[in-house]
Amino acid sequence: MSKEKKEKDLGLESILDLNSNNVWNLTEEQIANLWEKEKAEEGFPSSEEKLLNIIRLSFEVVHYNPNDERDLKKYESGDWTHFSRTDSRKGCVALRRKYIKRITDLSYENVKHITAAMLLELIDRNFGGGWDSIPLSIKDIIESAFDISTTQLPTSRIHAKGGTLERKVEQGYEVLEVAKGTWTEAIFAKKKEPVQKIRCNSDVQYDEEGNVIRENQDEDIDDENTMEGDEEMENEDDTFYSSYAAEAEVKEETEEGFPIEE
Repeated sequence: MSKEKKEKDLGLESILDLNSNNVWNLTEEQIANLWEKEKAEEGFPSSEEKLLNIIRLSFEVVHYNPNDERDLKKYESGDWTHFSRTDSRKGCVALRRKYIKRITDLSYENVKHITAAMLLELIDRNFGGGWDSIPLSIKDIIESAFDISTTQLPTSRIHAKGGTLERKVEQGYEVLEVAKGTWTEAIFAKKKEPVQKIRCNSDVQYDEEGNVIRENQDEDIDDENTMEGDEEMENEDDTFYSSYAAEAEVKEETEEGFPIEE
């Protein structure tokens, strides 16, 4: 697949389409190619800093002097991909992919872009201490993107048929087994489904004192007049009934059909 086709498949016809989600799917070469194609366009310089901040989420970004021999040797040796700025006084940009080598390399951004298997591999490298050995701050990062659960059982029972491990695997969880003497800790991880944010647009307006401004003031006045009219009628009804003193005839319970206890 050509670079151009892959870029289009990602919805990137321009470097200006770059965002915090799709930047993780691009290579250094694709970033550099998109940048070089766009930098001659009018208005591009005003977008450079914003784009570089997005690129920094997934890549190491370094500015260097292309006229400095030491910089040339370091950043144009093949380990880095480079492209130029529209303003030559700012030098060139070198970038390379950020690799997550340790569990402490995880962030709220990059944790969304690794698999459950990759996560458990990082946990396994953490001195083999299991879930409890992970700092709380890192646990919070992990649990922002993954469903995590653990269990500890005697090693002889961890693979029991119909047990927790078997059920979790059937539910789509990846599992890491950490030996702890004659016991085994099983750490289960599954990627959380992305949550769509619901935006509520309120048409309610407020005045300077924080009171609700209603558009149909006339209707409110009519409602108030109606309520006042109803109150007056109720008062008239009360006066009418209070002035009526005739006593009603009271029937015996037998006439109303109620059973009478002997």
